[in-house]
Amino acid sequence: MTTPSNYVFSSESVSEGHPDKLCDRISDSVLDYLLAIEPHARVGCETFATSGLVVIGGEVGLSDKERLKDVMGRVTEIARNCIREIGYEQEKFHWNTCHVLNFLHEQSAHIAQGVDRDGAGDQGIMFGYAVDETPELMPAPIQYAHAILRRLAEVRKAGLEPTLRPDAKSQLSVRYENGRPVEVTSVVLSTQHSDENQTSDDICAIVEPYIREVLPPEWLTDRTVWHVNPTGKFVIGGPDGDAGLTGRKIIVDTYGGAAPHGGGAFSGKDPTKVDRSAAYAARYLAKNVVAAGLARRCTVQVAYAIGVAEPQSVLVDTGGTGVVPDAVIEAAIGKVMDLTPRGIRLHLGLNRPIYARTSAYGHFGRAPEADGGFSWEKTDLIEALKKAV
Repeated sequence: MTTPSNYVFSSESVSEGHPDKLCDRISDSVLDYLLAIEPHARVGCETFATSGLVVIGGEVGLSDKERLKDVMGRVTEIARNCIREIGYEQEKFHWNTCHVLNFLHEQSAHIAQGVDRDGAGDQGIMFGYAVDETPELMPAPIQYAHAILRRLAEVRKAGLEPTLRPDAKSQLSVRYENGRPVEVTSVVLSTQHSDENQTSDDICAIVEPYIREVLPPEWLTDRTVWHVNPTGKFVIGGPDGDAGLTGRKIIVDTYGGAAPHGGGAFSGKDPTKVDRSAAYAARYLAKNVVAAGLARRCTVQVAYAIGVAEPQSVLVDTGGTGVVPDAVIEAAIGKVMDLTPRGIRLHLGLNRPIYARTSAYGHFGRAPEADGGFSWEKTDLIEALKKAV
């Protein structure tokens, strides 16, 4: 896949208080709770949120069915804790007063049978991507769109900006010259706020210093166009303003549109679901290829059949930036990692309660954590890949 050298590319992010992200957070928190009880728990949890109401459904499985009944009683508490931690205490969406309905049920034995043989939990295609335009080996527009909202959440929760509220969206348009990011042509930021009298100019005065704090200073020029709360007031937000649903922000979760997205959403799914685990593995491999200096950018595609362990296909595309042919890198990948669902789970240590933290600000481009969180962001395959090619 070739890319022009000079162009403008845009990506968006949404905050943890966005209705869809709140739903992702609840679904992943239910998943974490079950994995903490049993590392091989099966979870497919979906959440819907609207004004004053959260509905949770899907299928879960534990080896101890009696214990599963006890777990079901904790789901409402988990949901309320998520809403409280994000910061919703609005009249029509408050963590302590909203209705929470739990319709989770036991996983279908027909779905479980293929997974129990170490096969994939479903068919599908998954993509991973890495590019050397940021230290995190992520596309710059999505990486910095996330950084803006993460910083605003930090100052909101620290009490430094008391009028900011949880719901927010950012969008960056970045100009590339000779294939490298050089300038932000526009910044779009919409953030919920509490004061009815605040204007767009007032909000801009609050958020602009934090935006400048996280962006490379040379990228903001006198040509950069700013749109902060461009429609005016944004007081009613969150599920009270717009309904939310798990899995509706898959491009925000991945590469901001700079690379393909296949399969499905991530949140609420245990790691037997290759939608999640194989997408993590593909990112891990692509990142290590770029980190090893084998290519400036790399896309990895894998495909699976339900109940079948071995991937149906593995494809590497470096867009002409590879120092060796793509087929050579493809062969090397097969030597350094077992891409069966079980192999992925073991290699990356995915059967752990590490998922609620992924539910906002992207699943990729984050620092690996001591407890195994974001293990797919490690670059520990560099030497093995170099040797294999």
